Amino acid sequence: MLERLDKYLVEAGIASRSKVKELIKKGRISVNDNNKVKAELKINTETDIVKFDGKEVLLEEFEYFMLNKPAGIISASMDKKAKTVVDLITDKTRHDLFPIGRLDKDTHGLLIISNDGDLAHRLLSPKKHVSKTYFVKARGHIRNEAIKLFNDGLIVDEELTAKPATLKILNTAHETINYIDENSRQECQYSGEVTYCEVTIKEGKYHQIKRMFKAIDSEVLYLKRLSMGNLKLDESLDEGQYRPLTPKELKDLQENF
Repeated sequence: MLERLDKYLVEAGIASRSKVKELIKKGRISVNDNNKVKAELKINTETDIVKFDGKEVLLEEFEYFMLNKPAGIISASMDKKAKTVVDLITDKTRHDLFPIGRLDKDTHGLLIISNDGDLAHRLLSPKKHVSKTYFVKARGHIRNEAIKLFNDGLIVDEELTAKPATLKILNTAHETINYIDENSRQECQYSGEVTYCEVTIKEGKYHQIKRMFKAIDSEVLYLKRLSMGNLKLDESLDEGQYRPLTPKELKDLQENF
């Protein structure tokens, strides 16, 4: 594949395009051991050897990261005002990463960050029915009757009847929780009975989990994604931490389709 030298270096994370041009002019970049090159030089990314200060520059075609998303960070590649999940990936070499799917700003947990558009399409396609499991803290006491409602396909509102989902009620406890009110977007505090649940869905409609609990006269106070397809969140990752996917995890993830 032919590509401009400066573009290749930017994609490899060496520096910005303007800085890369300075490095080329200073002779710190070489192609096949020739450092008398220009930014617009077309290189063959499969055969030419590009070096920066004598060290070979390798550009991975795809990168895959598992992120334990914290609350307060938006699921986007870039934003002029707010910090994004891609900003948390500090040692990336690709500059075209994006979150596969999205989690609401106040939602925690598993998020895949990659530049693999085909993988994203397959994981998010409604036809693939890739399952997603969430841990939920819900206001009040959720009765067992809700399990059947979820399993039968819950009538959420006028716009959505959810596909059959699995609701697992874990336990209930009294707890004080700070959360973001869905309507006012203000931080609120709830103190009282809380039901801990796991919910598995095979679709991803807008605010779906929150809307489903609202439909059974409850409210989501805390939401964390635990898994997506065969990929489970590495619980050793603190919120905001990430790591590359292992080859086995990537293979298992691809087996969803």
